[in-house]
Amino acid sequence: MPVTLQQVDQAAWEADAQVRLDLARIYADAPAERLPVAVDDFIRDHLASGHLFCCARFNDRLLGAVAVIPDQHAWWLSNLCVRKTTRRRGVGSRLLALVSEVAYGEGRRLYAASSQLPVADQMLLTRLGYRLTKDGDYFELDLPLRGGQR
Repeated sequence: MPVTLQQVDQAAWEADAQVRLDLARIYADAPAERLPVAVDDFIRDHLASGHLFCCARFNDRLLGAVAVIPDQHAWWLSNLCVRKTTRRRGVGSRLLALVSEVAYGEGRRLYAASSQLPVADQMLLTRLGYRLTKDGDYFELDLPLRGGQR
């Protein structure tokens, strides 16, 4: 499945009705424990805060998304979700791999708070090279920075 990455910020959200529909469908498919607030509120509040979503695109549709809170040195990932009809096909793994490529290109690290991750997500992150920090608060993918320095 040739999945590509699409970043969705406030401007992209406002400009594209299909993006709005697809992103809402992705999070509407999320189990209740993964998204304890209304889908529209979650998306609107995340984007209004200046954050973005990194989305998996296939055949002109978004199939999966992860919420991203960027800071100066890292991207904080949360709320990974894939449409129910395409789960178990590698979309989540491919999405996270694409996100790591972009982060690497920008010289950023990737983090995900461990307290909000179901066991399946923790296993996925571990398989993709993330490691739990000593204090156990978050998973980290410590990518080499540009020029080979950390």
